[in-house]
This record gives sequence, C-alpha cells and structure tokens, in this order.
Amino acid sequence: MTDSIRITNAKGLYLEGIRDGNMKEALDKYTGERYTQHSTGVRDGKEGFIEFFTPFLARNPIRDIQVMRTIEDSQYVFAHVYQSLNNGEAQWVTADLFDTDDNGKIIEHWDVIAAYKWPTKSGRSMVDGPTEIEDLDKTDANKVLIQGFVDDILIGGQNDKITDYISTTQYDQHNPDVGDGLDGFGVFLGEMAASGRTMEYVKVHRLIGQGNFVVIFSEVKMDGHDLAFFDIFRLKDGKLVEHCDVQEQIGPIDTWNNSGKF
Repeated sequence: MTDSIRITNAKGLYLEGIRDGNMKEALDKYTGERYTQHSTGVRDGKEGFIEFFTPFLARNPIRDIQVMRTIEDSQYVFAHVYQSLNNGEAQWVTADLFDTDDNGKIIEHWDVIAAYKWPTKSGRSMVDGPTEIEDLDKTDANKVLIQGFVDDILIGGQNDKITDYISTTQYDQHNPDVGDGLDGFGVFLGEMAASGRTMEYVKVHRLIGQGNFVVIFSEVKMDGHDLAFFDIFRLKDGKLVEHCDVQEQIGPIDTWNNSGKF
C-alpha cells in the first residue's frame, strides 16, 4: 500500500532528518507553520529540533533507524520505530505521535522512548510482528472495543471482564517482561502483586486506530512514579490478539524544555 502524504511526512522527518542527518531540509519539507514539541528534552519549533539533534548526530555517527509500523487516523500519524546507534552500542524503541495540518504537514509531536530489551519472556522482540493494515471497515468498532478495554480493565480494574476483550486462544506479547497469552498476562500481574508493585492507568490522552490496529497514549502511575505509555493493540474478529508497548518515566518538571509530555 502506498504511503499517504501524512505518513510520508512523518517518515521523512524521522529518516531524512535524523537517520540521514539532513535536519533543516527535512524540517522545511515536512513540518508546517508551527512545530509544537512534547518530547520533554526538546524545545518547541524547528530551532529546538536542530538544537537537540545536532549533538545527537555528532555522538551517534552510525544510525540504523527503521520505521516498523505506522497507523493513520484523521490528522494523526503514529510511528513505531527501532533505533540502533553506533552498531548496537545503544538500541532504542520509540513510539511517536504526530499531528498534522490540512496539508498533511507535521505541527505537533509526542513520543515515548525505551531501551530495547532482549531476551524477552515471550521470545518475541519489542517491535516485530504483523504490520499490514487490514479490516479497514472495522476501524470504528475496534476503537470502541479498546475504549471499553480502557474503561473496564485498565482504569476500571474489572478483570473478570478480561475475556470480553482479550482472545482466549491468542495474545502475542511484545512487552519484554510479559509472556504470551492470558496466562502470561496473569503471571505478570501476580508477580507485581506479590512484590508490592503497583500500576494505575490514570488517563488515556489519545486513542487512534486504523483497521486492525489501535493505539492508546496514556498517563500511568507505576510504583509511585509518573510514566507515559504507548500501547499498540492488534485485533482480530473483535478480540485483542497482539500487544506491544513503549514506556518512559517522566522526568521532573524543571527538566522540561516545553509544556510537557501530554
């Protein structure tokens, strides 16, 4: 499937601007009249992007950056990205959400960044799995299902309803600390409870979907710390069958260079 103008612009900013190091050209080509930034270490605008990434490019002359999957919903584009820097010296998984203007140019950006971990409990990597968008006619129904999952399970804590949402026969897991299936999810929750750890979804700030994929961007309280989460769900026949996530602890407000993560 040919990329839309919005996906082309999001990929272009990432690949041409960061991977290839052509920051100014990519910013001029792919961003709109404003560029509001929520990656807390980066100031707003093109100037903030260049200010942040100039030393990044110098520190990391070898950059393997792969956009693993993209999802488009109205003016929003989500990108799930793997980065290997300096031949694997550092490996990262990033989840990025872009807002765009009427011309498809990028005007706002949110992200969550996590270290790439291997091995994982499931044997699946943090970024592999199907990427093809299917079931476009089910986009709205799938978004409604995930909103119910948020309300009933993630925020409501009604775990007796979990099989209303998650398939009992397949739940492929990419969180490095969680095994496949409902059993793996249950073991993870049990281990958290036994160790006294806590996790609370406080608010879902964005929910976007395209066909068989739905993504939520959430504010989460874990073990007393404030985190930002992106959860990526793949659905089939009205059930969740696959899950990836990216988690990042939010730093103190005095370290922010913009209005904040959300």
